[in-house]
Amino acid sequence: MYLKWIPNIISIIRIILIIPILILIYRTQFDWALLLFLVAGISDALDGYLAKHFSWRTRLGALLDPVADKLLIAGTYIVLTLLGLIPLWLSAIVILRDLIIASGVLFYSFVIEPFEGEPTLISKINTFLELLFVLMVLSASAFMWPNQLTITVIGSAVFVTVVISGIDYIISWLRRVKTHDIHV
Repeated sequence: MYLKWIPNIISIIRIILIIPILILIYRTQFDWALLLFLVAGISDALDGYLAKHFSWRTRLGALLDPVADKLLIAGTYIVLTLLGLIPLWLSAIVILRDLIIASGVLFYSFVIEPFEGEPTLISKINTFLELLFVLMVLSASAFMWPNQLTITVIGSAVFVTVVISGIDYIISWLRRVKTHDIHV
């Protein structure tokens, strides 16, 4: 096995962890869900570090890492919404943004050329805040910490960064499409 595949294996493990995380959340076993969620978060940081630091980047890894993040975020937001722990409107906008991004990548890849790109700074901040928000909701549900005001502030930051990063992606794709003289 080549060492450059280690980040891919870590991403696959993170994808596999999503199912038990969602089951634990649904069963209101928030302490165990929080633990596995933290493991998933640490694995995200680890695979990114390994890929960048040792130049172990692969095309598969470029797809697996964001897919793992999006599945974890969408799954946890949906289940937490079903349990009434986060508002439906916030889950809807988070998931809608990710669907718009995925649709844009697919459209660009199939109509123009294979999509190559790195997430923008605002997108990285948004993903961090989305994951932090879930972490805080799980922690508050398991251990009554942090308080609701803190969760509301982070949830508001999620909303703001979702909107800004969504608009940023749309504008950047329209610019890319325009350089290829494709009409949408």
